Amino acid sequence: MTVRTTVAVGASAVALAAGLAAPATAAGSDTHAATRQAVRAAVKDGVPGVTLTARDGRGTWSTTAGVGDLRTHAPRSADDRYRVGSITKTFVATVLLQLEAEGRLSLDDTVEKWLPGTVHGNGHDGGRITLRQLLNHTSGVFDYTSDDTFGRTYFLKDGFLAHRYDTQSPGQLVAIAMAHRPDFAPGTSWSYSNTNYVLAGMVIQQATGRTYGEEIRRRVVVPLHLSATSVPGTRVTVPEPSSRAYSKLARTATGPTYDVTELNPSLASSAGEMISDAADLNRFYSALLRGRLLPPKQLGEMKTTVTVDEIPGAGYGLALIDRELSCGVHVWGHDGGIHGSSSVAVTTADGRHSLAFNFNGDWSGDTDAVIEAEYCGR
Repeated sequence: MTVRTTVAVGASAVALAAGLAAPATAAGSDTHAATRQAVRAAVKDGVPGVTLTARDGRGTWSTTAGVGDLRTHAPRSADDRYRVGSITKTFVATVLLQLEAEGRLSLDDTVEKWLPGTVHGNGHDGGRITLRQLLNHTSGVFDYTSDDTFGRTYFLKDGFLAHRYDTQSPGQLVAIAMAHRPDFAPGTSWSYSNTNYVLAGMVIQQATGRTYGEEIRRRVVVPLHLSATSVPGTRVTVPEPSSRAYSKLARTATGPTYDVTELNPSLASSAGEMISDAADLNRFYSALLRGRLLPPKQLGEMKTTVTVDEIPGAGYGLALIDRELSCGVHVWGHDGGIHGSSSVAVTTADGRHSLAFNFNGDWSGDTDAVIEAEYCGR
């Protein structure tokens, strides 16, 4: 989920926080020296703590830095579970593409076909929007997290502390978006909208008779043995092992720091409510890019990107971002931000070299530097 708790950073972000450095496990001490340095630099930049795991042909390597709890100073763990925010979107898109492969729907179907009367008003028209346009953010549907009242209620201090345990239904989130004009006519531009993926989750339920979370568990989590991955629904806690999550709950990166670990993730719904850990995310993206979850046709659709001015050097597919790094390497994956948590998961096109990491703060830090360090050694 792209939330705007503080200063927006990129197309799917909330940033970061502060601590001390200590590597967890190592396989080849020099191979990942640049990555270890970038992780420690993030802590110096203000991130409370970082947990990171990489997997390549030489094996699996993890490192941590900083603290998982500002009160007790307990360190972060390589096994930490955390809220993954918009990384949820790749799981959702995978399920929809599996349904297409099974002939149960088409990405060229309109939203109106599956959710009659849901996308309408103030210029929105679900009859002109396809499922593909939801998944690649070319629908023009307003992002409900950009609504001023929603922002004050859930992203700023007074509102969040009063409403952190509220339950929001997908229909309520979509209704917030429908109170605004579309950003543009369907298919004419690109704009990241969490509403797109709330609608995608609703389509999954209409097509299968089961919630999007049930379908993700049945189709992805169980087959891949993702033991740390869950779709929490309205559960407000993060399963152990886990660290605390911190935010400024302000429009700036200064001021007091608040523990935002507990919250009702229904405010993110199928746009960003999931929980996972770095090892599971590496397994998921590697399996996805290797074709274990989708037939070639659907994986090709997922990797068909549109140009995104907001992310230089990148293209956006169907919840899959293609980034070209400074050394010419292409990585595929997604970022994810939600209160107190900023995460990244990427892998190479062949799925052989995967990286996933999390900052347990949402107001500082450089995720791009960590990716560059792992793949380019700089």
